[in-house]
Parts: sequence; structure tokens; C-alpha cells
Amino acid sequence: MKALIRDRYGPPDVLEVRDIDRPAPKERELLVRVHAASINDWDWQMLQRPMLPLGFNTPRVRILGSDIAGRVAAVGSGVQHFTVGDEVYGDLSRFGSGGWGGFAEYVCVPEVAVIRKPPRMTFEQAAALPQAGQLAVQGLFAAGPLRSGQKILINGAGGGVGTIAIQLAKWQDVEVTGVDSAVKFEMMRAIGFDHVIDYRNENFARNGRRYDLILDTKTTRSPFAYTRSLSPGGTYATVGGDLSRLFQFVIFGWCIRQTTGKTVRLIMLKQNQDLPYLNERFEAGQLIPVIDGPYRLSEAREAFRHFGAGTHNGKVVITME
Repeated sequence: MKALIRDRYGPPDVLEVRDIDRPAPKERELLVRVHAASINDWDWQMLQRPMLPLGFNTPRVRILGSDIAGRVAAVGSGVQHFTVGDEVYGDLSRFGSGGWGGFAEYVCVPEVAVIRKPPRMTFEQAAALPQAGQLAVQGLFAAGPLRSGQKILINGAGGGVGTIAIQLAKWQDVEVTGVDSAVKFEMMRAIGFDHVIDYRNENFARNGRRYDLILDTKTTRSPFAYTRSLSPGGTYATVGGDLSRLFQFVIFGWCIRQTTGKTVRLIMLKQNQDLPYLNERFEAGQLIPVIDGPYRLSEAREAFRHFGAGTHNGKVVITME
């Protein structure tokens, strides 16, 4: 089979498509023929450096990719819920061989790592949903169900999380502002954003506007800076960004709540628990993933460069040839 391999940390140039042996499923595993996989922030970060700086120079994970969609090609003897031919998708990041391996024609995964794909959902759409979709759900509803009339801001609104969150939010009769680069504004308005802000020209944390909920995918400021933009009793939820900033939310979150009555929350991804909800929203016509590409496996370097530049719309998806 073909797989996207890297032997060292570095830029996308270290990625190479090579022929390797096809894996065989263990007792409770599925062998999935991957049709599509999407790039996440974790892939970008792990491409360039280890998640934890422990001094290892050789990557333990040689095949990146955790969000996959494909068809079951074989099952282990202990598999109970899937058969050959089932169309599935999911987030592998805490399962299997290091929780990765999606950028390949085949990957072995525990059966608990995937769910069935709705028939009308394409493999590309399914690959765009697992991490981004669940972070959107878990961040958007961090303070409970949305209420009619709420004002919401999404920072990093034109990426995977933001383009899913806006579609889920707009069915709740709320007003949503999106922050991103101006090149994405046409797409952002088309999928439902009421207001757009170009982060290069305006600092939303200092413009005097207040929001009931802020969903942040970038987290470039301290938690204290964001509380200025929250309405009384408001919630700030971050789902990604620089690790040093994220740790500040763990350290100072309790203090901010006690002194201001506002909540700042770091969302820790709960893999695959919200995929049934996303399936429901898709089948109800309330959610259509925004896909950038798709790129072919042979174009993976270009896809990663595009992702790293931050100019992509929605999710960057790679299909296997």
C-alpha cells in the first residue's frame, strides 16, 4: 500500500509517499481502506516537532493523520459491530498504533474508534468532521444549550471548527461574529456569519463589544485579555492554540470565575462522543462541511503547506489514490 511517511521532524518537504506493507487487523480491530483523511493542528505540530520536547530526534509516529473516512476491508475475529464493506469514519488520535496512521491507503483501528457514515455523506465530508466537528460542539455548548438572542464570537472562524460551529449555532437563532483573514469573508458570509472581523486590522478583545460566548481556535492572548470581551456571566471556550497560552487557562480559570463571574474554559477533546449528533445534523440538512481541496496523496506536501499558511477554507482534505 502507499502511505505518507516522514523519518524526521521538519517542514512538509520531509513527507514522502512510499510503498509499505499493508497492516493486518488484530482480534478487535478493523482494517479500513481509507478513502479520505483531513489535516488537523496536531498533524501540523507533530510534523515539525514532538508534542512533548523530550529530546527525541526521530519521530515515533511516522504516518500522521487521525481523522479518516473509508470502508471496512477486513475484520478481526473479535469484532462484533462491523462487517466488510461498512462505510465508517472517526478520530483515531487516542486509539490504535499511537492513534495515527490515517494518511495511508489502509489503517488498522479498534472498532470503538469509528462509527458508521451516513449514506449521503461523502468520504471527504466525513473525513472533515471528527476533530473539528466535535471541538465545535464541545466548545459551542461549553456553557450549556444556546439561548435565542445570544451574541457569539468565533475566532479562527474560517477554519474547520469555525465553519462547523457557525452552521450548528445559526439554527439556534443567535447572532454570530467571525474573526479571520479578509480573504475568507465571502465564504464566511455565505455559511451564515452575521458580522466578520479581519484580525489584521481589528483587535476584537479591545473594540468594546461584548459577547455571551467566545469560541476560540487560536488563543493568542492571555485569559485576562479575553474577559474584557465577555458580557456579565459570559463564557470563553478555547479549543486550540499555543500550549503556553492554554496552560494559563488551567492555572487562572478558577481565579477569573471567582473575581469576575465570567468563565474561561479549556476544552479537552472527547474523541468520537459527538459523532452521532453530527450525523443527525448532517441528515437534517443543517450541516455541510466546508472542504478545501480535496488534494491527492501525491499532493500532500502542497496540502500541508496550504494548511500551514492559514489561508485554507474549512478543512484541508486528502484523498487516497
